[in-house]
Order: sequence, then C-alpha cells, then structure tokens
Amino acid sequence: MARTGFAPSALRRAVLIAVGAVVLAACSVTDIPKHLKPVPPNLISKMQRLQMKETSDIFIRIFKESSELEVWKERADGTYGLLETYHVCKWSGVLGPKTKEGDRQAPEGFYTVAPVQMNPNSAYYLSFNIGYPNSFDRAHGRTGSHLMVHGACSSAGCYSMTDEDAGEIFALARDAFRGGQREFQIQAFPFRMTAENFVKHRDSPHMPFWRMLKEGHDHFEVTRKPPKVDVCDRRYVFNAEAGGAVFSPGQACPAYQVPPQIAAAVEARQLADDQKLTVALAAVDAREQRSAERQARPSLLSRILRRNRPQGPATPVPAAATARITASTTATTTAATSSVDVLPVPRLRPGAAVAVVAPPAPAVAEPPKATIAQQPVLPTGRFVKRTFIWHDDG
Repeated sequence: MARTGFAPSALRRAVLIAVGAVVLAACSVTDIPKHLKPVPPNLISKMQRLQMKETSDIFIRIFKESSELEVWKERADGTYGLLETYHVCKWSGVLGPKTKEGDRQAPEGFYTVAPVQMNPNSAYYLSFNIGYPNSFDRAHGRTGSHLMVHGACSSAGCYSMTDEDAGEIFALARDAFRGGQREFQIQAFPFRMTAENFVKHRDSPHMPFWRMLKEGHDHFEVTRKPPKVDVCDRRYVFNAEAGGAVFSPGQACPAYQVPPQIAAAVEARQLADDQKLTVALAAVDAREQRSAERQARPSLLSRILRRNRPQGPATPVPAAATARITASTTATTTAATSSVDVLPVPRLRPGAAVAVVAPPAPAVAEPPKATIAQQPVLPTGRFVKRTFIWHDDG
C-alpha cells in the first residue's frame, strides 16, 4: 500500500514543478517592458546570413501606394541590405506631400529620427516621430506636428503598423542607437519610383516634387548607402559637397559638386529610366488610341442589332404613281410604274367582273419608284395578236 501511495505523490510534485517552470518562463517574457523586448530570433538569424550586426545602423524607406515599409541595415562592407519589408497597416490622405496641420496627410520626403524622438510610452503601443516638418517643409510654409510611425493600426496623418510590427521596428531602431548610430534616415515616397508609376500618375500636380524625390531615391539605389541630404533654394540636394559652405533652405545653393563616381552612376540610371519612361508612355498612348478607335467603331453586335431593327413606315407612294394602280375584284391590288404601258382590256368571260383601268396620268417628272413587295396574280390566259384569249377558249 505504501508503494502504491508513493507514486501518485511523486508524480504530483513533478507535475507541479513543471507547471511552475512554465508559468515562471511566461512571466519572464510578459513582464519585459514592450520597448525592451528583444528582436525576434528569426530576424537575428537573417542578420547573420546577410552579414549584419544586431547593433549596426538602420535606414527606412516607405512607399505609400503599395503600403510598404522597408528596414535596411548596414552590412560588413558598409553598404546596406534589405532586412525586412513590413506592411503599413494604415496611412491617411492621398498620394502627395503633407502641407498643413489638420490635412490628415502622411508626409513625403526625407526625414531623420534621433533617440529623443523615440516614444516607449506611446498611446499607440510604440512610436517614433519622423521629424516632420523638416527644413524643406518649413521653407515651403508647411505646418504640422506629431507625425509618427506607430502601432494600433490607426492613422490620422501617420504611418500606422500592427503592434507586433511596430514593436520589431522599434527594437531594430533601439539596438542601432545602442550600437552608436546617432540618427537614422527615413525616405517616404508616394509609390515605387518606376517608369510605369510615373506614367500612371503623369497628370498629378505633384509630379515636379516627385521627380525631385526620385533623385534622392536614385542616389541610394546606385550606392546602397543613405545619401547626405541638404536643402537650399527650397529644394533637396543629395551628396553635395560645398567645401564647408552652408546650405540654407531659403537661400540660393552655394557652389557644390557631387562626387564624380556617384554623379555618373545617377546620371546613367536616370537615362535608363527615361528610356523606360518613353517606352511606357508610347505603350499607354497606343492603348488609349486603340480604345478610342473601338469606341468610335460600332461593334459587330451593335451592327447586327441595328440591321435587324424594325424599319419605320414605308414612304408614301406619290399621287402620280397611285393613279396608275389597277384594282381587281378578287381583292388583289396591282401596282404599276410609269415606265410600263397600260395593258389592253382583255375579252371577258361571261359573268366575270369588269376590271377598271385608270387612264394614264399626265406626263410628269419621274417619281421615285415604289418598292413592290409581291407581284399581283393576273387572270390566266395569253395574248394572240394583241387579243387576250382565255385558256379554255381554245
């Protein structure tokens, strides 16, 4: 009996110990403040494959139209590699820059985020202020404040993520600051900078602004490093070296140059993109021309339907032609035209009804010929020396 009673007791203690360990482990995870949670293991493994350190610098790109947020991270060779692409849960407004407080527009442009802009106590899970308005925005008189990347999937001018994604992005930025990065750059674009998208939105009033943004986009594409961004003459300039001169947003740009290697690469990319743009425009023009031709040319079905449509009332026969119509007592009506001579009156059989022939009408201009649907049935017989003889008369 003692042996039988001992086993359940030992088993009970083992179960309690295991349950306690699980509970403690769960508490140790959930008790970590959300802003201190580590980067997920799958991202750590990906960093290792891409030759990135956990604390290396980051860089962020946002594309409104496709609702994508990319996190790039510095690799061992100093260039940046794409670590992860997140879905932007919500962004408000339409394609185009934010211009004033309360317009509910998500910003477009080049911004920087420093540690002071990180908010671990956000009402929207976790957030960081993207830095709108920047010096370019202020030079254009644009207003607004508290434009964030945050969680809670709710936006009134911000770029909103799910809480899980916001937590990962926040952790990646936090670790980069911990590794010594003083600020990271955010590039916010209306759409992917492709020729097809520029053709698609070619009628937008924001096109000159977007072409300027594309220049900064291209500087990153050819170098795989975030470009140095300055503002002068109320416009962005990229990787500009002015020999110590100051760039002032509202003043003319000082004399500057872009490193020749970068300038040549950007120019080559822009030439290639312009060629793609020309081809894309030609394709769109051709499609629009074909569409216009199809609309102008009735379809086969519409032509068939029009052909089978009931005709209107027949055109009345002129009086001159009506006067030459011969009626028979058998309810059969004969219509004749002015070009046919009046037949002689046949010799009638006894008891036959008399057929009345109207006298010829005075000569008049040739009237339109009436369409006769069916020739009338005439009495059966033949003419012999201009005399009508019935068949049974021999």
